[in-house]
Amino acid sequence: MTMTRTLGRSGIEVSAIGMGCWAIGGPLWGDGGQPFGWGEVDDDESIRTIHQALDLGVTLFDTASNYGAGHSERILGRALAGRRDGAVIATKFGNRSDEASRRWIGTDASPAYAVTSLDESLRRLGTDHVDLYQLHINDLPASAALDLVDTLEGLVTQGKIRAYGWSTDNPSSARALAEAGPHCAAVQHDESVLNDNPDVLAVCDALDLASLNRGPLAMGLLTGSTRAVGKDDVRGVAPEWLVWFTDGRPTPEWSARVTEIRAALTADGRTLAQGALGWLLARSPRTVPIPGCRTVAQAAENFATLSLGPLPAEAFAEVERLLADLRPAGVAR
Repeated sequence: MTMTRTLGRSGIEVSAIGMGCWAIGGPLWGDGGQPFGWGEVDDDESIRTIHQALDLGVTLFDTASNYGAGHSERILGRALAGRRDGAVIATKFGNRSDEASRRWIGTDASPAYAVTSLDESLRRLGTDHVDLYQLHINDLPASAALDLVDTLEGLVTQGKIRAYGWSTDNPSSARALAEAGPHCAAVQHDESVLNDNPDVLAVCDALDLASLNRGPLAMGLLTGSTRAVGKDDVRGVAPEWLVWFTDGRPTPEWSARVTEIRAALTADGRTLAQGALGWLLARSPRTVPIPGCRTVAQAAENFATLSLGPLPAEAFAEVERLLADLRPAGVAR
């Protein structure tokens, strides 16, 4: 039986690991040629990858209106045709992009755009509702997010969304929206064995929220791959927040930390990626990692973790011993 978890106070049951759909969107460009995508993709392989995920018990698929300027949503919609009832779709709003040029054209946190963006997402996805609708502006002031609550609650009442959340690494922001919004059910935040965020997890515990973990494999660093990536890949021209890669290659100091914990993460026969995902499942009963996949092989490896389950307690403890300097407050389980 597939391991499941609940999306916080929404009560929506999902597979304990979901599929991140950023990479299948293909290219997106920002100012000065900054890549915001993961390079060119094979749409047919993307669809096969989603089908592989479904066949392995994955029910949660996380995308966004601006991944590939809407291309990710289109491909996900095509892949889920005839299988929508077996899927929980999470998408995001707040970033504008131009579909024709595949360019990012800024942010918009207005209530009116939240409604317009949803309608566009529903059209691309080929569905009449989104299960989880997430604000996609990490550092937006909480006051601006609170201005969205009435609109988001109205979308729930209309049946266009079942729940909503915020993709933010700021615990006070997550708390503010969850305290104000009855149907706020999740916070999506950066979380991996190399970058624990106990403050956000504490908010999730206090307010009955799901913790959706983006970057669960540190943008690919925790797969062990040493392959260089191109300049059309976000890791090839890494923005300031992306510390795992430098000039398209794994950053040496972080690669060294991966080497340090590899044996503990793979002690029970898992691959490195499966160990990193297992660490997240062991970290908290609220965590739902959403690793990105572009190939059937990646999906097969990542989602086999649903059968392997959480990292064993002794392996988890060994990882924490090795990474103690990254855990100033320790890790409470």
